[in-house]
Amino acid sequence: MTESEVIKEGMDSLIRAGYYKDKENLQDEAFRTLLEVRPELRTEVAIELYKSKKVSLSRAAEIAGVSLEGMKTILKSRGIKIEVEAPSKSELEEGAGEILEEKYLELSS
Repeated sequence: MTESEVIKEGMDSLIRAGYYKDKENLQDEAFRTLLEVRPELRTEVAIELYKSKKVSLSRAAEIAGVSLEGMKTILKSRGIKIEVEAPSKSELEEGAGEILEEKYLELSS
């Protein structure tokens, strides 16, 4: 058997033996374990997710296990542009409305 076949059969064996519910559960644990053993890969995952716009800058920092400023430094050192998303017009209007309502309630009490 090739190494690849041994791995596949080993995974199937663990599922049949009841150690894992299914292949997805086994792969989830294997990936989490990989990130524990090689924590530098957490940063790589975070960078790729950020570059593909699947996570925000703050979520990327959380995944990488660094501060927001630390994540910015990492991205800059790799020449990756940091994009800041502005709130939408409706979000701004909603926020302004809430602030005005709070001020009105403060003044009227």
